[in-house]
Amino acid sequence: MQPTDADGFAIGRHPGWPMRLGPLITARGAVALRPPRLRDASSWSRTRLRDRLYLQKWEPTAIGGWQERNAVMSWPAQWGALRGMARRGQALPFVITVDGEFAGQLTIGNIVRGALRSGWVGYWVAERLAGGGVATASVALAVDHSFGPVGLHRLEATVRPENQPSVRVLEKSGFRREGLFHRYLDVAGAWRDHYVYALTVEDIPDGAVTRLVRAGGASHP
Repeated sequence: MQPTDADGFAIGRHPGWPMRLGPLITARGAVALRPPRLRDASSWSRTRLRDRLYLQKWEPTAIGGWQERNAVMSWPAQWGALRGMARRGQALPFVITVDGEFAGQLTIGNIVRGALRSGWVGYWVAERLAGGGVATASVALAVDHSFGPVGLHRLEATVRPENQPSVRVLEKSGFRREGLFHRYLDVAGAWRDHYVYALTVEDIPDGAVTRLVRAGGASHP
């Protein structure tokens, strides 16, 4: 039988997983990343339902209503899907915590090995923690882990031009804008343009965390 860690993830199925990352100290508190847990259901649902207006305008359109998709009972299926992708080496799903409390999610998805060695990064943070460096610290931790133990060479992210806070998160983490995807995703009922940002390991030889700390955006404990 495949050995598992305390969160139920199989150990050793691909490099760098499962893993807990951080913390980094930000204006909002100590930011860390850890694998999602089944018992995150209540915190996840409460945050998503409370912050609907803040989150929904940026997220891809999905089947079903917001209440239904983000109810407590919807979490086990999502957790199971994330767990399955992590065990197969297709993704690195994380929960973002601030001072140990649930604060959002970050996922390195669509991981491709071989000659490409790439993935994409997506994230969301609770509205009450926005603007305090939480997302930027989370992305920096994930970038260094992806380019280190995970062994990736390139990360991509897409963001709507109107979402300037998320644009700043990516740029602070060293991502460069590579182009514009026209009518890329159905978001809030319409096909929206998205910038595509990318980063390769050569772009940040000292690491994203070091870059962020040097800029004064976070500090080590």
